[in-house]
Amino acid sequence: MSEKTTHEIISKYLAAFNASDSEAMLALLHEDVAHDINQGERQIGKEKFRWFNGEMARHYSEELTDIAIMVAEGGVRAAAEFTVRGKYLATADGLPEANGQNYDLPAGIFFEVDDGLITRVTTYYNLKDWIAQVS
Repeated sequence: MSEKTTHEIISKYLAAFNASDSEAMLALLHEDVAHDINQGERQIGKEKFRWFNGEMARHYSEELTDIAIMVAEGGVRAAAEFTVRGKYLATADGLPEANGQNYDLPAGIFFEVDDGLITRVTTYYNLKDWIAQVS
């Protein structure tokens, strides 16, 4: 797969995120996508990813800005670095109480792409920084 094609796939994924279009995001994922949740477990499959997106939309309103996409030679791996600008809408289990707090958080996602579909999504951000911003 070419680096250009991988860059386009990742760009579409991030644009779908910013449009709150979960179905468009899911269309770019392999059926058995590996999703590594920040400081959490690995989940396998589009249906679990769909559920995760629904939970996220219930608790947070987010937009990714300052996006930089990097693609490794051969196009199999990519990374995106960005700032998450968000609003904490509803209290999530084990986290501070939500009351519409805004936050700006540096974050990144690592991707693997195979045959035109994303096969791995690994998200990283500093949870302590986020908690400090919403507390």
